[in-house]
Amino acid sequence: MHGMIRVPPEKGEEIRKKAVLEGFLDTARKIRKVRTKEGNFLEIPVTEAAYDSVESFLVLEQKNPEFLENSKSLKESLEGFLSKPELALVPAGWQILGNIIIVSIPEILEDKKTRIAEALLSMYPRCRTVVRDFGIEGQFRQPKRELLLGSGTETIHKEHGCFFKQDVTKVMYSKGNLEERKRMSKLGKGEIVVDMFAGIGYFSIPMAVHSKPKKIISIEINPESFAYLKENIKLNHVENIITPILEDCSQAAPEGEADRVIMGYVGTTHNYLEPAIRALKRSGGVLHYHETVPENLARIRPEKRIEEAAESLGKKVEVLETRRIKKYSPGVLHVVVDARICG
Repeated sequence: MHGMIRVPPEKGEEIRKKAVLEGFLDTARKIRKVRTKEGNFLEIPVTEAAYDSVESFLVLEQKNPEFLENSKSLKESLEGFLSKPELALVPAGWQILGNIIIVSIPEILEDKKTRIAEALLSMYPRCRTVVRDFGIEGQFRQPKRELLLGSGTETIHKEHGCFFKQDVTKVMYSKGNLEERKRMSKLGKGEIVVDMFAGIGYFSIPMAVHSKPKKIISIEINPESFAYLKENIKLNHVENIITPILEDCSQAAPEGEADRVIMGYVGTTHNYLEPAIRALKRSGGVLHYHETVPENLARIRPEKRIEEAAESLGKKVEVLETRRIKKYSPGVLHVVVDARICG
């Protein structure tokens, strides 16, 4: 949607400044004058964040939006500051969460990292912080990151009508899982759901906001992620649906209660298959099992692991679908298997 606010010309500069300060001006489109039956107006292009402004603006769909010419690329912005060999190593992509830019910068450009961060901020006026990414580490898959420019690393990222508050130096948020989050938002209506590795609410929040299950039991062992999970439950007004639990899911998962179990973690997820299956109702239910797996085993190993765990509990498995979520690393895929478990 290309939203816009229509205001009288004399109010234009005041509202434009407010849009800049509050971060909902869409800088990719032009502010333009229009004439209607009601008189002359300015159309100020806005992002989805305009809906959350303290003032209740009437946001309209803009017909035939006019886009500004693309600004310089990152490499073009750095010409004259970096040598040609250095420019060849400048990152070609980065992630934006809320108003924070997350970028990987090779070690060889260590002494140019601040200049690269400045160039990125000039490209994205709505952003206020640049963070350098070094990957993930530890049992909780926490990001290893360095603040390059800006004063804060906490932000609220809006996605598919949901809000995710997070500190980008403490919790991971993968853009590659976007389609899976959208898919989960269409499932679970009226059901009892157990989210075994809830994190900050990656799957629990979209499902609660859009599908309205009867109950979601969201289990998370990392205290930092759990704190944001509780905040996001309030932020999205789903306190009546989600029950958060700070504990190891192998101990905290209920038995014989769920219609659906989400296992949205990778690495050692297969170790938790038995408690996940036990969480399902005796009559059965659906399992969403995530795994990182070598490409040549993507359709074999995850399904076999589910079947072996179910068999040990005297259950049967009907594999509904195996979906590729993203490439995890060279030769390794992140997949999710939807399986119906029955007695």
